[in-house]
Amino acid sequence: MDLSTSHFVALLPLLVLSATIVVVMLAIAWRRHHSLTFMLSVIGLNLALLSIIPALRVAPLEVTPLLLVDRFACFYMALILVATLACLTLAHAYLGESGRSGYPGNREEFYLLMLLAAAGGLVLVSAQHLAGLFIGLELLSVPTYGLVAYAFFNRRSLEAGIKYMVLSAAGSAFPLFGMALLYAGSGTLGFVGVGATLESATGTSPLIQIGMGMLLVGLAFKLSLVPFHLWTPDVYEGAPAPVTAFLATASKVAVFAALLRLFQLAPAGTNPWLHDLLALIAIASILIGNLLALLQSNLKRLLGYSSIAHFGYLLVALVASRGLAVEAVGVYLLTYVLTSLGAFGVITLMSTPYSGRDADALYEYRGLFWRRPYLTAVLTVMMLSLAGIPLTAGFIGKFYLVAVGVEARLWWLIGALVLGSAIGLFYYLRVMVTLFLLEPNLRRHDAPFNWGQRAGGIMLLAIAVLAFFLGVYPQPLLDLARQAGIAALG
Repeated sequence: MDLSTSHFVALLPLLVLSATIVVVMLAIAWRRHHSLTFMLSVIGLNLALLSIIPALRVAPLEVTPLLLVDRFACFYMALILVATLACLTLAHAYLGESGRSGYPGNREEFYLLMLLAAAGGLVLVSAQHLAGLFIGLELLSVPTYGLVAYAFFNRRSLEAGIKYMVLSAAGSAFPLFGMALLYAGSGTLGFVGVGATLESATGTSPLIQIGMGMLLVGLAFKLSLVPFHLWTPDVYEGAPAPVTAFLATASKVAVFAALLRLFQLAPAGTNPWLHDLLALIAIASILIGNLLALLQSNLKRLLGYSSIAHFGYLLVALVASRGLAVEAVGVYLLTYVLTSLGAFGVITLMSTPYSGRDADALYEYRGLFWRRPYLTAVLTVMMLSLAGIPLTAGFIGKFYLVAVGVEARLWWLIGALVLGSAIGLFYYLRVMVTLFLLEPNLRRHDAPFNWGQRAGGIMLLAIAVLAFFLGVYPQPLLDLARQAGIAALG
């Protein structure tokens, strides 16, 4: 196909981010400087974010058969870039300054790996072809292996990196083989072509059904849905705190957006067995994720199991696949990203990578209110939002999912969502109560006194205010998600 100026304008976010990666790589080769690398990365991400505005003017536009840049893609590109920007800001505080008080190894490559993973996310949300989906998935996953094991002096971090690499490689084999079977059965790899095959008589072919099932298994692994969730708590616990934040937000948002586009163009409802399988995975993820989170005394593991439940909630909209479904997913993912960044941001500010493990044990947060009251307020708002308490952003997201389930008459899924939310309320409240208990005599970690004057601290305070503001006045959020939804369905 002939590429015009409009095609390059549509690809601007990805092109700017790719140029940033090259500039950061050359800057590292020329001279290692932590703050310079951080500034170049932040400038590049902000420019990529601004370039979404001209991309929206030419959208929707097909850029080769692999990518489709529309309002849906632009919405999720912006969400991924904002989440990556937040994670890099947290990483700068986490890695510290040079010398004895900083991270003992090379710090500059951290930013490079995270930018590469973000580029994979941008490809993934624009993919309208199974080959594009696989390229995006691998570009997102491979740099993440290095990020998870970046705290090389910590045995848990190395173990988490190796475990994630081995299991993720095995998980990638499933969608690849599934794509081969889908191509053999349908003769196409485009989402629209696969959808047309599913709606025809050929869709009952064993090749098509097995291929679709294997593709779903691979994506369910990346989203850590039950029963493909076993890697999640160990990787969340072992990875450095900013990497865990990236895994929980940008990485999962990209994969779920690709899955949502796939099931909008190749509807699950055309195959009753696939519809039932998704519903079963949703119920299992909600109940098992919440029940296992009840048993945790480690905050990272608790949030890991909690994320399994949250993506189980999101499957309610995916199973419904009509009405408000796309809009509800947009609202829920935005609120989930906001609150997850806040929760992991508090863990990041409490942690020091050069003196052992992160501050992720619940006992280390006991009495935090008496030492850092504003930081406690941030974490409390995040827990309330994750629990879906009214007047927080999380309540708006959960309300939309319930509305979608009621509209589609998915009563079993609604029952599981309500039961899971009730269980979740208990362990989120347990974290909040711990913050206000009497201070223990011994503590290993604490946030610096001037945390609120640093970039990461200012960002956390802004996230807490935004989570509360969107819970009270959600209209800007709903308008944004509605625009993305209309484009996706169109």
